Amino acid sequence: MGIDARRDRLVELLSPVVTAEGLDLEDVTITPAGKRRLVRVVVDRDGGISLDDVSEVSRSVSEQLDATDLLGGNPYVLEVSSPGVDRPLTQPRHWRRAKGRLVKAELRDGAAAEGRILVADETAVEIEGAGRFEYADLVKGKVQVEFRRLDDEDETDIEDVELEEELDDIDDEDDLGAADDIAHRDEG
Repeated sequence: MGIDARRDRLVELLSPVVTAEGLDLEDVTITPAGKRRLVRVVVDRDGGISLDDVSEVSRSVSEQLDATDLLGGNPYVLEVSSPGVDRPLTQPRHWRRAKGRLVKAELRDGAAAEGRILVADETAVEIEGAGRFEYADLVKGKVQVEFRRLDDEDETDIEDVELEEELDDIDDEDDLGAADDIAHRDEG
């Protein structure tokens, strides 16, 4: 059985297990790793997942995998994780979970739209400054990495001022130390 066929069977096998844990199965990949296989299972849900969620679903997935011979009896390494920011937004739930985030969307007509997700319902997504797009009109979207969010600006400015004051205090202390050194040299 090829890797693609095995992957499809794993998705069929693991979907009910993951759903029973209250999570969505986002992806399953199988990668040969010597005599073993690396089985990566990506899960998510609205509101995100915790380490406890990952631990519980890992246990359930492992039990299900051990109960079948789908991997041919070969040893495997199981990795369960949540999707990273580089996951393409392709399903309505992906867009909904990215609400408020800056995204770049690729449209079927070849155009692109960029802005914050304002609303994402079951039929469309509204992107600030770009408009409302039916999911059928979207190829995919991608969350843009931001190092400083606009709503964090006030808090960051306060932190910057406090840091600058601390650095000024250190500089003043260094200046005093340098002045003492000069005074001692002049006396000697």
